[in-house]
Amino acid sequence: KEVNLEEYVFESDEIKKVLSNAVKVAKYECNVLITGESGVGKEIFANGIYKFSKRNHGPYVKINCSSIPENLLESELFGYEKGAFTGANKEGKLGFFEIANGGTLFLDEVGELPLSLQAKFLRVLQEKEMYRVGGTQPIKVDVRIIAATNRDLADMVKSGKFREDLYYRLNVFQIHVPPLRERKGDIIPLAKHFINKYNKKFYMNKYFDESAILYLLEYPWYGNIRELDNLVQRLLISSDQNTITVMDVVNSLDKKELIDENTSLTLKEELERIECKILKKAKIQ
Repeated sequence: KEVNLEEYVFESDEIKKVLSNAVKVAKYECNVLITGESGVGKEIFANGIYKFSKRNHGPYVKINCSSIPENLLESELFGYEKGAFTGANKEGKLGFFEIANGGTLFLDEVGELPLSLQAKFLRVLQEKEMYRVGGTQPIKVDVRIIAATNRDLADMVKSGKFREDLYYRLNVFQIHVPPLRERKGDIIPLAKHFINKYNKKFYMNKYFDESAILYLLEYPWYGNIRELDNLVQRLLISSDQNTITVMDVVNSLDKKELIDENTSLTLKEELERIECKILKKAKIQ
């Protein structure tokens, strides 16, 4: 049976296990680290943890550590007192920690957190208090941290790019979301979900034929769910017929991703190989 969590559809045992772990840890007041490649749906599971937690009536604040310039990140996280620096709001400003007080703070791309800020961040986790930029009085904060990253934080610790003590503070309970190519049972449900979604949005009535479906299962999906989502939108817009064929799919994909890097086949030869594989699989079924 399909499970739909905030428009995230899956059927694979791998993701059922991930969801089970997310629901379990949601009930306990500990920090959670969600790992996985870009585009696998880490934020969806962070949302699920918040939804099933005791803090789900409190604030839920999201911040992407890679999207805010390093020189602004400190004031965004911790806020600042009035007159703290030139150009600052005259009344001062609350930071994300204070805004999330009593609730949950989701830190996406936490591996991008500058080393210079990690010590201050660690202090908040240890002491449950913080100082605004330019402030002298400690401010008590009660915040649960859910962090996510597509980087290997343990490797970053070894290379001195991430504090070991902060890593262990964040990594109380780890949830790893496997890439789409390792949970093929989710590919078709997701493809159907997206085509239904964009058929409604674009006022269309298009569908995949069997050869296209089989090809989707063979494709490696290095961009994961985000890549599949984007592909379905391109296919609906670019295809001239209601039936989307395997060639429509192939023509809409990044040609660099089609060729196995371990072979010396041309694109034409690789497409013929894939076509033969699809036909054989169709006959078996």
